[in-house]
Amino acid sequence: PKGGGSLKVTGQLGDVMKESTQIAYTVARARLAGIDDTNNFFDNTDIHMHVPEGATPKDGPSAGVAMVTSMLSLALDRPIRNDLAMTGEISLTGKVLAVGGIKGKIMGARRAGIKHVILPAACERDYEEIPEYLKTDLEVHYADNYDKVFEAAFNNSSS
Repeated sequence: PKGGGSLKVTGQLGDVMKESTQIAYTVARARLAGIDDTNNFFDNTDIHMHVPEGATPKDGPSAGVAMVTSMLSLALDRPIRNDLAMTGEISLTGKVLAVGGIKGKIMGARRAGIKHVILPAACERDYEEIPEYLKTDLEVHYADNYDKVFEAAFNNSSS
């Protein structure tokens, strides 16, 4: 059996990130219902999200959009594009909210060979202020709501 439709979260998460995982799960369930109301993945499947300990403490909301996208990728059995990184806090209503550390996140994405980045629309100015050499050959998608994240992540999927 696949399970009874629960979310379990383990790893090195602070309170803010634990809350973000719950919000992401709620948003993913709602978004899936809007995409395909016959898909009962979240009702029949247990999800175990593990965030391993690493060099960077994990107690911010920046992974909200990535968590929603990961859960929808599982539920829809559709991969997201493999050259994409994203950041953004997600609200219960699907708004993509600003996060900090845009320069560092862009630097990390470049080191990983990322070509496309999804950023909160509210962080456009932060992105514009980083040095040009960090922006070379990088396509940025700005999102103020989750629909725009979904479009960028799934509608141009490449394996």
